[in-house]
Order: sequence, then structure tokens, then C-alpha cells
Amino acid sequence: MSEVQSVQWFPGHMAKTRRAIQSSLKLVDVVAELIDARIPVSSRNPVLKGIIGSKPKIVLMNKADMADPAQTAQWVEYFKQHKTVAIPIDCKTGRGLNRLMPEIRGILREQIAAWERKGMTGRPIRIMVVGVPNVGKSSLINRLCKGGGAGKAAVQDKPGVTRRNQWFTIGKGFELLDTPGVLWPKFEDQQVGLHLAMIGSINDEILNVEELALSVIDYLTAEYPGTLEKRFGFEGMTDRVEILGEIARVRGCLKKGNELDYEKAARLLMDDFRSGKLGRITLEKPE
Repeated sequence: MSEVQSVQWFPGHMAKTRRAIQSSLKLVDVVAELIDARIPVSSRNPVLKGIIGSKPKIVLMNKADMADPAQTAQWVEYFKQHKTVAIPIDCKTGRGLNRLMPEIRGILREQIAAWERKGMTGRPIRIMVVGVPNVGKSSLINRLCKGGGAGKAAVQDKPGVTRRNQWFTIGKGFELLDTPGVLWPKFEDQQVGLHLAMIGSINDEILNVEELALSVIDYLTAEYPGTLEKRFGFEGMTDRVEILGEIARVRGCLKKGNELDYEKAARLLMDDFRSGKLGRITLEKPE
């Protein structure tokens, strides 16, 4: 997977993003970090914790409908042990998002009580959403705005807010800040790049799709035995290349002269994996 490592990480862009998030932090009460439930480690940026600091935070595990529910439950417990509330959600259907506002009120209960003592009853709670590319930030914001009943609110003029920051009303008593900055994880760990590639967060055009498919076969064979056999109707095979070849044969992925088309089979396997046709699968376990 050397191709994954060729993805560039831009320290200049990171510095700009860091400044954008830090300048916006003072405008909000809580940060909602959006991650992918299938790769809870690789879909987080390792520097984000340092940027957010002591600001209250909640983790939203998106695409939980595609992740292994048993593993998701373990991740929720993992975050709980690290004193962080994590909610499994699905931004497309809105499943799980009904818990967001009550959980945020719970996280901020002391702050809300302090506001009330100062006569600031009804002060809106302001949330900032952060997340790496392709975890569903836009889908989350659109779903929350839709759920608020008023659709996307007009951009509001607020002191200290850059023109590129947008505020949305997302229901009674809540405002959401969408910042322009996004963060890529730094690919010091090759596994991070591999897992992002597996779920489709990295453009396949810069990857060796056959190597990627073989990595998926390795993982499924080890962690979810029987998955490929059930999907493609073969049995008794253990060699990763032979399995990919069998997928090509079963699905008619052939070149001229009836030669097996491994690349076409690899793309077919990746499409099935990413669309959830192979079942609910999580690539990372809590340690």
C-alpha cells in the first residue's frame, strides 16, 4: 500500500485550519466531533484534541448503520471510559440524532445553570462541528437544519465571525457553527491511510485497487470468516489471490480470451464492501 502513503499532508493548510478552529472556539459552547463508526481511530485527526483543549466535546459516530453493532457498542464504552459521550448516528436517515440535544444539555448542565443564575435563561447553546473530509459533515448539518423545522438559516452577522463561517439555527435553543476548515489525519501510520482508502475516503485513482481489495480479503478472512463465501458462493479457499480470482470467475469479470480480470473483480469487491452488501463491518477495535 505504498500508494496510500503518497497522499500528501499539507502542514501549511493544517496551520491555517488550526487557526480557523481556534479562533472559532471562543464563539461556541461545545464541539461535536464527527467520525466514521467503521474506523473510529483513522477518521479522527490526532492533532484535534490539542486544538480543542478543555472545550466540552461530544463524539458523533456516523454511518453506524454500516458498522458492526457489537464493535460500535464497545467504542461507545471506550469513549465513556475516556469521559466522552459518543452517539452512534446515521446522517442520511437521522437515526440517533434525537439524542444529540439532550446529551449536549447534559454535558453543559453546569454552564446552563450558571447562565440562569446570571439571568441568561434561554441563551442559545452554540455548537461547532469538526471532522475530516468525507465523514458526512455536510449531511449532518443539512439533517440537523431540516430537523429544526426551519431549513437552513440565513448567515448571521456576529462579532468576530469571519464571512466564511456560517451559523444555522437547528431547533429551539441551539445554533450550529459550520467552519470552513477541515483536517486530514497525518499518515505517519500507514494503517490510517489504508483504512481511509478501504471505506472510500481517498480517491481510488491514486491507489492500487487490487492491493486494496486483497487487504480487504485479508481482514474479512481473519475477522469476519464466512462473509466472502456467503456473498460469492465459494468455499474452502484461503489464498487471497485465489479468492480474488474466484470472485472474478463467479461474477464474470473476464478479459479477452476468458482471462480473469482481477482489477474489475477488485473494484466489484470494493463496491460491495463500501455499500454494506458484505454486512456491517468495523475495521478498528478499541484497545
